[in-house]
Amino acid sequence: MSSPALAVGLLAVLLLTLPFWLRNQYHLHIAIQVGIFAILAMSLNLLLGYTGQLSLGHAAFFGIGGYTSALLSKHLDVPVMLGFLAAVGLAALAGYLVGKISLRLRGAYFVLVSISFAGVIALVSVNWIELTNGPLGMPNVAAPGIVLPGVGEFVFRSKESYYYLVLGAAAVSYAVCHRLVHSRFGRACLALRENEVLAQAVGVNGTAYLVVAAVTSAAMAGAAGSLYVHYTRLVSPEVFLFSYTVSMVIMVVAGGKGTLLGPIVGAIIFTILPEVLRAVASYQWQMLAYGVLLILTIFFLPRGIVPAVTSWWGRRRRRAVTPGLVPVAESERTL
Repeated sequence: MSSPALAVGLLAVLLLTLPFWLRNQYHLHIAIQVGIFAILAMSLNLLLGYTGQLSLGHAAFFGIGGYTSALLSKHLDVPVMLGFLAAVGLAALAGYLVGKISLRLRGAYFVLVSISFAGVIALVSVNWIELTNGPLGMPNVAAPGIVLPGVGEFVFRSKESYYYLVLGAAAVSYAVCHRLVHSRFGRACLALRENEVLAQAVGVNGTAYLVVAAVTSAAMAGAAGSLYVHYTRLVSPEVFLFSYTVSMVIMVVAGGKGTLLGPIVGAIIFTILPEVLRAVASYQWQMLAYGVLLILTIFFLPRGIVPAVTSWWGRRRRRAVTPGLVPVAESERTL
């Protein structure tokens, strides 16, 4: 068995058995949060990493997904799983509208439209009190459940069961990203990112591909929002906070934008890191240490953690295959 296949197999075993040896409920809670933020980071990476379009209003799709699912389950008694599909669909529709309007403009205009859209949606959630209960939000959101033939309804109330639900959603999100990236769509997006004028000259419809990327990205963010709300059992205007978007950008950029594993690695590190710092330092020192570590990561690993590790591993393997190979820098020092 090759090394990559062995690594993938060991990772799968680790993820599938995690609740059996990670008995601390707080640690399992962090693992669930990592899964939800991994979906969010992967969704933003489709835009930022593969098309080069920065969305600073991505929290809007996250909040739309959460509110849609919560409102349907609380006010209309819609089964949570159907509400989840509705959340994905409505977030995708919002992504289509924003993309159709703003991606004709590109660059800074898209950034402005996306962040303005998020601000408007946040204001609606605060002021439409009859529907959303305003700043107080809506507590006691239903836990998701599925009907098993011959068994009845299984409700994901425990952290162990919810972990597997989030793990399944993250695996599906990764599969969708992998399929898109390694398709004609992915190649077109990369061409648009590198040289849009040249890509359009050879027949790539830039706006159409970018809108598809925006729709897919928004749908994934809506799925993450639904999972988050039904896990915390509460939805409030806080889901539209700009800090969520900032966290997504940090995870994508530090992990390695334009790579499939980068957002996942970024989500793992920058979800766990604040919890570790919280255990060893006061709030002021937490923020200082977090900022310093982030700056050091960006400064020393400008392409991100995953590309840096991949590059290092590639050099190491080449040296192992050709033991007589001497790095250029070393050969120059011996002259």
